[in-house]
Amino acid sequence: DHPVPTALMRELGEPLMSSTLLLPGDPTPLTDGPEIRTRLAREVDVVLSGGHCGTEPTTVVDLGQSPAVVTRLGKGSTAPLGLT
Repeated sequence: DHPVPTALMRELGEPLMSSTLLLPGDPTPLTDGPEIRTRLAREVDVVLSGGHCGTEPTTVVDLGQSPAVVTRLGKGSTAPLGLT
């Protein structure tokens, strides 16, 4: 329910994939836009910083199966997908 991805999805009119950014060897996820830009400058085209969002991992859902399966329960409700 963060306003930045919500506005992006509304503007784009299509889904948006987002995930916790935990790089190999790092003990905690990256949450600072400028640090992410510095560390991944050659790997990504754009870093959009929407402010601090915490460090709780995101929920990951495997949609390659039917029915879909929650592979990691974290931040983000699965209720809109009808999953528990």
